[in-house]
Amino acid sequence: MEYFQLTDSLFDITERYPVTIKVFADHGFVQLMDEEKRTTLGKALSLDIALSMREIDHKAFCDQLVEIILHQGKPNTKQDAANTIRLKGLLPCPVRLPLQESLDSFLADHEKDGYTYEAKLKAASMGLDWMKEEVKNAKLADELDDVYVSAGFDMFFETAYFGRFINSNEFFNPLPWSGVNAVFEQDNLQLNDPLNRYGIIAVVPAVFLVNTTVLGDRPIPDSWASLLDPIYAQSVSLPVSDFDLFNAILLTLDKTYGREAISKLGRNMLQSLHPAQMVKSDRSKLEKPAITIMPYFFTKMAKEGGVMKAVWPKDGAIISPIFMIGKSVAKEKIEAISTFLASEKVAEILAHQGLFPSLHPEVDNRLLPENKFLWLGWDYIAKHDLNQQFEACHAEFNQAYST
Repeated sequence: MEYFQLTDSLFDITERYPVTIKVFADHGFVQLMDEEKRTTLGKALSLDIALSMREIDHKAFCDQLVEIILHQGKPNTKQDAANTIRLKGLLPCPVRLPLQESLDSFLADHEKDGYTYEAKLKAASMGLDWMKEEVKNAKLADELDDVYVSAGFDMFFETAYFGRFINSNEFFNPLPWSGVNAVFEQDNLQLNDPLNRYGIIAVVPAVFLVNTTVLGDRPIPDSWASLLDPIYAQSVSLPVSDFDLFNAILLTLDKTYGREAISKLGRNMLQSLHPAQMVKSDRSKLEKPAITIMPYFFTKMAKEGGVMKAVWPKDGAIISPIFMIGKSVAKEKIEAISTFLASEKVAEILAHQGLFPSLHPEVDNRLLPENKFLWLGWDYIAKHDLNQQFEACHAEFNQAYST
């Protein structure tokens, strides 16, 4: 056939001719209307197999595809790709909508610059799998989008994902900052990548929320070191399902206090809760944790004057960075959108609405001088296989928790 072959995947056909998605959906392939499922399921099924599975007449269906392509379809060509800027990202839930609105406004103003923009920003609660699968399957950087924004050490550093493209200099740090926000000017913190491969636009700090009633006469833990004390055995709730933050906590504790710290944390865990559940744990009928570890944002949801007390660890809030990388060959064409994402306007949304401290040099992060941070560090990242470290720390934690 002129436009496609029966052996082509559903993804390839719908990618070249987006107008065909409706035809597929009308014949029962409604999953293709969801971008994530179109990417995963669509790549796994060829047209002939898909039609056979649903007992659909091949010729009749292909005739419908050709008809809609002839009358309404326009293939995505290499020239289209050259004039298209694609952004993909995963953002913390509290800021995704305001950032999306701000981004939509920016894109509307910049369509006249000769480029077409495609931006897909999803909530962190959806997880990284939809993005990781795409990156893992890519054989060349050309198959990937132009800009990526997300938390997640494993996706950005693991060689199975972005690591191989970073190591070959096919992606770089597109942020234009030359300095760093004053709140991060702490001894040996150094959040800016010295090799300028990765950009960090903001961080997600992990702090404590203490239920003073359940805690009883035990002292309020004021640091990660004190939280590991056996007096808090089976008293701590952790965001285990928030992989980015949980992995950052485990690796940073392992680096700072040693592998035994992971065992102590495992023995002290009572249960795993989502941050929103943690905030309301004082009203739960289930066994209540005395201390919960959560992103700083969620502590502001606690009832003022209630039994829940927020604690910023004096040895520093462990941070999970929100990374940003851009495609090297697209450096000039992504300059405008990179500048927007690095703007003071975006930084204020992150810092003020999400309470995710921004690295933007000019933004007031509204933190106290004593609010310190614990960061894994570029030296640690360079010297370790993070995937192996994740596995080792998880194994240590799980063994301690289960005994």
